[in-house]
Amino acid sequence: MREGKDRGGKWLIEHHGDAILHMAGIRGFEKWQAIQPQVVQQGRTPDGLLEVVFPGETEPDLVLLEIYTYPASTIADDILRDLLLVYLDRGKVPEVVTLILHPKGNLSVLGEGEKNSRLETTKFSGRWRVINLWEIKAEDLLATNEVGLIPWVPLARYEGSPDALLQLCRECIEKQAPENEWSNLLAITQIMASMRYDIEKLSTILGGTNMLTENPLLRKLFAEKSAEVLQLATVDALEARFGGIPENLAAQIRSIQGEDELKDLHRFAVTCPSIEAFHNRLQLQ
Repeated sequence: MREGKDRGGKWLIEHHGDAILHMAGIRGFEKWQAIQPQVVQQGRTPDGLLEVVFPGETEPDLVLLEIYTYPASTIADDILRDLLLVYLDRGKVPEVVTLILHPKGNLSVLGEGEKNSRLETTKFSGRWRVINLWEIKAEDLLATNEVGLIPWVPLARYEGSPDALLQLCRECIEKQAPENEWSNLLAITQIMASMRYDIEKLSTILGGTNMLTENPLLRKLFAEKSAEVLQLATVDALEARFGGIPENLAAQIRSIQGEDELKDLHRFAVTCPSIEAFHNRLQLQ
C-alpha cells in the first residue's frame, strides 16, 4: 500500500492543501494553489509545494509539505535538501510542514537540522513544523468540518472501536464532500486506515477492497508509479554498467510513460554493448 499512500497523499495536497494548512496552524489566507517546483533532484521531488496568499501581502508565501510514513534519522537531511531546492527555484525560503503518519519505536523527528562545511567555516540550518498524526485526537480533526482531513483521521489518536471511527469518516465524506470526490476520498481513507488496522475486516465500511482496484485515481497513480520504477531501473542499469550517463539521456528516459516501451528499454539497458547503442535504440522508439 505504500505507493498508494504516497500518491494518495499527493492528491490530498493538490486538492485539499488548505485543510493540511489548517491542521498545521496556518490560517487566515485568502487563497492557495499547489504548484510544481522547476528545480528537482534526480529521484527526489518535494511531496507538495503550495502558494498561499494572505490579505495585504503583494506576493504569495510558499509552504513546503512533506509526508513520511514513519520517523527516520534521514528526514532532517531530506528537508534541508528540499529547502535548498525550493530556494533555488523560487528565490525565497518556504514555510515547511512535515507530516509523520505512524510511530516507529522510540524514533522522533525534532523539526530542525544543520549542515557544516568540512573546515567548519560555513553552516546552514533550518527548522520546521512537525505534525505527528498519532498525537492528534481524531475527534479534533473530525470537528474541523474539513473534509480534506478525513483521510488522515484513521491515523489519529482514538479510544473507540475502529469500525465506529471509519463509519464516522464515511459519513463525513458523504455529507461534506462533492459527490464526484467520494470515491477518491473513501479509497485514500481506506489506504491510510490499512497502516493501522486490519483493513480486510473493515474495508466494507469504506466501500470494499474492489474500490482500490477499480478507483480511476488509484489505477492512474499505480500506473504512474510503475512507469517511474521502470524509468529509474533503466537509468540505474546504464549507470551501473557504464559508470554514468549524460543527463539529457536520463531526462529522455524519464519522459517515457509507456510501460511496454519502458520494459523493452530496460531489457536492452541490461544487454546493450555501449551507451551509444542504447542512445541509438532510444531514437528509434
